[in-house]
Amino acid sequence: MFRNFQKRQTSLLRAKAILGVFDQSAEAFIFPMLDNGYVYLAASRLSLFRSDEHWAAVFELFGFSPRAGHPDLSIVTIGSKLHDRDKPSDYMSEEAYNNYLKNNPHWEVRKFSPISNEAWKDERNPEFVAEQGEIILRGLSLEIPQVSAYAAKHVILEEEQPAAFELCRYLAFDHREALLATKAERSVSVPPEMKQIMLLDEWHHPDLVNGQAPSQTKTFQMLASVLEWNAPELYSVEEPLNNHWKYWPEGGSL
Repeated sequence: MFRNFQKRQTSLLRAKAILGVFDQSAEAFIFPMLDNGYVYLAASRLSLFRSDEHWAAVFELFGFSPRAGHPDLSIVTIGSKLHDRDKPSDYMSEEAYNNYLKNNPHWEVRKFSPISNEAWKDERNPEFVAEQGEIILRGLSLEIPQVSAYAAKHVILEEEQPAAFELCRYLAFDHREALLATKAERSVSVPPEMKQIMLLDEWHHPDLVNGQAPSQTKTFQMLASVLEWNAPELYSVEEPLNNHWKYWPEGGSL
């Protein structure tokens, strides 16, 4: 038998309701799409939080978007209650603020920059990597890798000169923890009364582009049950682990 389950307190913690929020966030294009055509994924992680009355799921996504022009870490929080939301003063009008709350009822996206400098960029084409220089990763100075070093990290270059997204994937091989969130960053939108009950570096992610909703995967059905019953042992690997960037070749292709 499983260990003593914590009694459900509200309907917000029912697995069916949790799956409904996951699907709602997917319809709103918030639930992470790992083959997002505008982002080259390099690393990802998923964690679950819970209190007696509320729940949250946090996705960490590090990658490179040519539109943004700089690698960043997106923290996507989906849950029944959110923390430190935008303030009315952040918006031009009360109507705009109310629209923000209406359109984002159960989710929040915050961004961080683990790489703090730009000296690694090619001055002529900032989507590519300079021949030499340094990368400042959370205060740590790293040398720009030699072109010959990428293959050893399972990154096959598309051109002779490494692209920015290929550098991100190279760094993720040895510096994954530094590229992903700190504890404070991970819980940026999670109410402080919630406790982390699970962290996954690998999981099965739904194929949103082809119409698969989170609720249609066994993985997220189990994760919803974990949140409902406060029981990580209800989760097991029953679907292919596919959150690594190599399984989503269309990511960044637009």
